[in-house]
Amino acid sequence: MHFRATSAILIGLMPLVGRATLPAQQPDPAAVIRDLDAANISRHNNVLEYSNVEHYVVFRGKDQTQPAAEMTVRVTYKKGVEKSYTVLKQSGSSIVLKYGLYPLLENEKAINDPSRVAQSWFTTANYDMQLKPGATRVIDGRNCVAVAIVPHRKAPNLVEGTLWVDAHDHTLVEVEGVASKKPSVFAGTTSMTRRYVKMTGYAMATHAHAESSSFLFGRTAVNIDYSDYQFQLRR
Repeated sequence: MHFRATSAILIGLMPLVGRATLPAQQPDPAAVIRDLDAANISRHNNVLEYSNVEHYVVFRGKDQTQPAAEMTVRVTYKKGVEKSYTVLKQSGSSIVLKYGLYPLLENEKAINDPSRVAQSWFTTANYDMQLKPGATRVIDGRNCVAVAIVPHRKAPNLVEGTLWVDAHDHTLVEVEGVASKKPSVFAGTTSMTRRYVKMTGYAMATHAHAESSSFLFGRTAVNIDYSDYQFQLRR
């Protein structure tokens, strides 16, 4: 996935982590935003193909210990082609699987259509971005600064919130926020976070969490863990 929002369905279903402050010199705001834009272009141009395993766990109501449904999928990305998903295993509520997780995967396919995937990237083409003066955190041992993001248009897969960016190399480390638009009239406000780790020079998702309420499912939370990345890069 490029540096983009979580899918509309995922946003329609995904607590924010605690903050720690750190003394750090603020980088040049223009450089941070310029490097975020450049990272998307570089990744699009140089990552020809990758695959990974994604494990989805859905919780309903107040119970955050017993999953309502789980699904593990193998994801394959090829430059210029839609993502493909192969379900490796699944369990739990057939209703949640049918009306929650399977539509989520289909929506991810739609968002990653090569003709429109760039419309959901975290770039200045899609967002107003402003460095938050003095806002810092340590995430996974990395000193991070905050960039406020407001989408140019409202859409379920566009997030209003904060990008946490590595203060040294300006790599995306985490995004947190709320969907700028409800996915349907039946859904409530959705909050989400997604954590990234730098692999082969690019920020790749490792964990995501989203939660919201809906007319059909009530309060729903989704956790996603991303693992087993394999890459083919332009030489």
